[in-house]
Amino acid sequence: MTGNLAAATTNSDPLVNTLVFGLFVVITLFVVYRVSSRSKSTTDYYAAGSAFTGRQNGIALSGDFLSAASFLGIAGAIAIHGYDGFLYSIGFLVAWLVDLLLIAELIRNTGRFTMGDVLSYRMRKRRVRAASATSTLVISFFYMLAQMAGAGGLIALLLNVHGGFGQALVIGGVGLVMVLYVLVGGMKGTTWVQIIKATILILCAVLMTVFLFGKFGFSFSNLLSAATEKSPMGDKLLEPGGLYGANDTSKLDFVSLAVALVLGAAALPHVLMRFYTVPNSREARRSVVWATACMFVFYLCTLVIGFGAAALVGADEIKSAPGGENSAAPLLALHIGGTLLLGIISAVAFATILAVVAGLTITASASFAHDVYANIFKKGKAAPADEVRVARLTAVAIGVLAIVGGILANGQNIAFLVALAFAVAASANLSTLLYSLFWKRFNTAGTLWGIYGGLGACLLLVFFSPVVSGSPDSIFSAVDFHWFPLKNPGLVSIPFSFLCGYLGTVLSKDKADPRKHAEMEVRSLTGIGS
Repeated sequence: MTGNLAAATTNSDPLVNTLVFGLFVVITLFVVYRVSSRSKSTTDYYAAGSAFTGRQNGIALSGDFLSAASFLGIAGAIAIHGYDGFLYSIGFLVAWLVDLLLIAELIRNTGRFTMGDVLSYRMRKRRVRAASATSTLVISFFYMLAQMAGAGGLIALLLNVHGGFGQALVIGGVGLVMVLYVLVGGMKGTTWVQIIKATILILCAVLMTVFLFGKFGFSFSNLLSAATEKSPMGDKLLEPGGLYGANDTSKLDFVSLAVALVLGAAALPHVLMRFYTVPNSREARRSVVWATACMFVFYLCTLVIGFGAAALVGADEIKSAPGGENSAAPLLALHIGGTLLLGIISAVAFATILAVVAGLTITASASFAHDVYANIFKKGKAAPADEVRVARLTAVAIGVLAIVGGILANGQNIAFLVALAFAVAASANLSTLLYSLFWKRFNTAGTLWGIYGGLGACLLLVFFSPVVSGSPDSIFSAVDFHWFPLKNPGLVSIPFSFLCGYLGTVLSKDKADPRKHAEMEVRSLTGIGS
């Protein structure tokens, strides 16, 4: 098996791989520069002037949602764990259908640039905007960890870089390119990168799927049979329990994961912010339709790619490769198409990482500049040019933090890390968004209790969970200070945030403004005034 791994890594040509990736970066940077607006207005920088069509924004939305976790993490999880790995695909798709179809348009009609606009609509604006910015920054950081960890694992395979220092340098390079996308292009440039990336990603996934079907006589049963024959799990690869069925704790962890995935999508700031790039509610609805179609096709392809990797590459080779589980899709590309296909698939995966991290960066920087700088420090009187300048400086700072976090998280399964980001998003934001839209009595105290209570509980449970310490795949595997048994805290932290929001409302003496609630209700349902 060591010989197989050596052949897999040495037969790939680092020069070819680097040229393919470098070509993509040059082309996309040129596109970003060409489409970037010279205007210094906040509408152009944050929302691309609301000039995109529903079809364009829908493809970009799918690009934002189809992160490195979707391409690298899920394929690896299916190849190694089988049925349980595909649960990530189901969770991500159901999350989109359940959450965004229900509340995305309402949020788009109510806000202007950020989630803080929605939450502060009928509350004390400065305190709520500060809380919203805090949650946005934390959620964006967790999501970035997954993307940067994917970059480290992918470059280890792509350039045959095994050392931690070399992978750290590459993660730093990815962070630098990502910051350039944001600084040069703003939301308009970032959106076009997402459109290009989503198109290429879905096309590559479909072509790999068609090839795999052809190789196994266009029979999915033949493909599954080959996967079970090569997998150490045998027939159990197709049964529940490969990843979450070892004991009662792991089963409970699966329930917690499912809750976080299904409820987290509606609270992801970088996904919600993209709805502000279309001019009206009709185009927002078209965005959801296009994004749903793109993601449905892609997640069906991940099922075939994952089991194809199990059948043609094998679990042992995937686990032994640089990047571990995250190397399943690139290794499959190497096996079926040689060095050139490996370079193309790796470039697509890098494009995925760069585009998603750029979207996260512009969201986090916009939240700080718009919610904190413009509306808290400057009390709503900041000049647009100054606000955009602060957003760009914030993007640089966020890029540095993402690089450091990515180095620490390198080696973790990125689908799992994204699931953690979903849990943080649902814990911090979902309760307050729903209460704000649908509960007339909800007030400022409830908003603050819901955001800080859910966010604090989630972070506390993650810190004292096996994610951070106490297991061989922990971030700090050499120490053990965990006491919370679940790897995903969503099952506890999400209900706790709803409880905090409720108690904060009923126990405070703050009175909600019924006129503001009625105004917000009309605006969210009709789009009048948005």
